[in-house]
Amino acid sequence: MDRDSLRNTITFIVLSVIILIAYQTFVLGPQAAKRAAEQRAHPAAAPAQTLTGPAANGFLTPAQALANSTRIKIDTPTLSGTIALAGARFDDLSLKLYRDTIDPKSHPVQLLRPYGAENAFYAAFPWVGSDGRSAPGLPDQNTVWTAPADAVLTPTTPLVLTYDNGQGLTFTRTISIDQNYMFAVADRVTNSGAQPVSLAPMGLVAQVGMPADFITVGGKAHQSSTLVHEGGIGVIDGKLQNPSYTCVFGQLFCNAWKKDQPIEQTSDNSWLGVTQKYWLAALVPAQGVPTHTSFAVQSQTNGPDLYDTAFTGPTATIAPGASATRTTRLFVGPKIAPLLQAYQKTYGIPRFDQAIDWGVYWFFTRPIFAALEFFNGYLANIGLSILATTVVIRFALFPLANKSYESMSKMRKIQPLVDELKKKFEGDQAKIQQETMAIYQREKINPLMGCLPLLIQIPILYSVYKVLSVTIEMRQAPFFGWIHDMSARDPSTIWTLFGLIPWHPATAPLVGAYLDGPLHIGLLPLIYGFTMWLSTSMSPPAPDPTQQRMMQFLPLIFTFTLAQFTVGLLVYWTWSNVLTILQQYVMMHRFQVENPIDTFIARFAKPRPSG
Repeated sequence: MDRDSLRNTITFIVLSVIILIAYQTFVLGPQAAKRAAEQRAHPAAAPAQTLTGPAANGFLTPAQALANSTRIKIDTPTLSGTIALAGARFDDLSLKLYRDTIDPKSHPVQLLRPYGAENAFYAAFPWVGSDGRSAPGLPDQNTVWTAPADAVLTPTTPLVLTYDNGQGLTFTRTISIDQNYMFAVADRVTNSGAQPVSLAPMGLVAQVGMPADFITVGGKAHQSSTLVHEGGIGVIDGKLQNPSYTCVFGQLFCNAWKKDQPIEQTSDNSWLGVTQKYWLAALVPAQGVPTHTSFAVQSQTNGPDLYDTAFTGPTATIAPGASATRTTRLFVGPKIAPLLQAYQKTYGIPRFDQAIDWGVYWFFTRPIFAALEFFNGYLANIGLSILATTVVIRFALFPLANKSYESMSKMRKIQPLVDELKKKFEGDQAKIQQETMAIYQREKINPLMGCLPLLIQIPILYSVYKVLSVTIEMRQAPFFGWIHDMSARDPSTIWTLFGLIPWHPATAPLVGAYLDGPLHIGLLPLIYGFTMWLSTSMSPPAPDPTQQRMMQFLPLIFTFTLAQFTVGLLVYWTWSNVLTILQQYVMMHRFQVENPIDTFIARFAKPRPSG
């Protein structure tokens, strides 16, 4: 591949990335914001749902849904909420250690939401007959259980529920919770009747409709970001299952959660549930016994679809006077890698930490995350940990990058010779190409070495991007100064002179949505844009004038585009640019190549004429 072809290929790749990022930023992002604003402005316009029970005639308010059933309080160091005695449902659970916003007075994140309310999200553990279907006398989602007076579920006080079906079966359910986010649901079934009874335990995690951050494009719902998997998740028979709510425009590696086409498997070792960007609700059936698992989307008349993950355990036949016990676990909480790994080891849950979307480059993302965790343990600041991890990554890539910058420095050094050839053989492209290659051979320059090492680094750079986008350690993590949330965009903006003017650009008539949207440029994106411009200026110019002009505009384009990304990513990209500039500068000095830094310094260091 000659130099021009290689540059055209790289130009195509860069432009493709820019188009994808720009579409995400300027089309999908504003549509998501518009949809969220409409939902806030018209909360009463929610469609009806056709769930059985309290929501049959439409959505209830959260308060109404909570009041629809007697409830038992949950109070642990990490969780708060209630369990409904109707169905013994887990449908009201908040995470004490995580807030909706960076305001410490904001509400804790509510992960499970009441059955019957809009966007209900809940877990339940009914029993079914030997055919896998509900049967009279077996507890289902409407069965009302009995609890002791003044019962409260805490890590030291389990909750004991009972249900007598009046037909000889007594169910005793003991619910316990550890200090973190794992529930244990142990059911003891006693048969005091005259005939043997066959029944099977079941568990389900269900969500009504798609998450609130999904947007509608062309009449179809799509995720506002395709970087993080949201939807069904689980490891069944040793294989990861991750059906998405929807696949976005032919999204690669996407397994659609199809309506009325359940994904069913049987496995001896499994777990499954529903995942969001940072949160997880997962069922962990008894390991070592054959369990039927299912990911299903159920259509509902005049309402949103019901997304559910469920398992059915092996059928137990209980003889008269005998009893049987089955235990299931339920995880409801944040996707903290060390915590998931600890549960994986303690309970033998297969690959439980794959609830975190490590992506197809998991062999890069996992070590990168481990480095972040290591440095964060010492520095106690995720921003500083990003800086330290970036140094480690750049050190590992140093030989490749050095080869690249060495080649680019040599090419920049011979650029005057190439320019002379263009003037000498103007109009004869074949001769120019021939003489240029002769110079490359004489100076021992391989044009590919200027680009191939950079192409090899792309999977690693993407992996860093992935890690910083999906891990919960970034969420609401402060850095320094004006940066209080590494998972949000830079809060400063040029339209307020970085906070000196006390007004919000969104309130500006006509252009407010743009000033606070695609034209929102903070201080950190400007710093990033400067470092990208400087790094580009230190690279050899493209041979084609059109390509040269395009490369000159790239820093500006990327500044506007990446300004909409999170601070954590901008910290990484900016610091990576700084390290690149340092490495380029040293290499250019080694080959005595003119560079913009020395030119700038010389302009101020030049002695003034005397007299």
